[in-house]
Amino acid sequence: MADRYRGTLYVGVTAHLAARVLQHRSGTGSDFCARYGLTRLVWAEPGNDITQCIAHEKRLKRWRREWKFALFERDNPDWHDRFDALV
Repeated sequence: MADRYRGTLYVGVTAHLAARVLQHRSGTGSDFCARYGLTRLVWAEPGNDITQCIAHEKRLKRWRREWKFALFERDNPDWHDRFDALV
């Protein structure tokens, strides 16, 4: 989740992405997203095993911002909101 192009970022794991994005947008998803106005889904990666997904999330949270930007911009260079593609 992001607030704007190369803005504040939130990285998380969920089993139900569309529902979680709606929670973030309504202000009930996380205090961090609500505080910083993070409503734009700019990147998502599927996974099959929740344990591996959580480990990957922890790795991403340790990455430098520029590394995250490069990852997101490979598939979404303009940081368009990808939520509509989910539903």
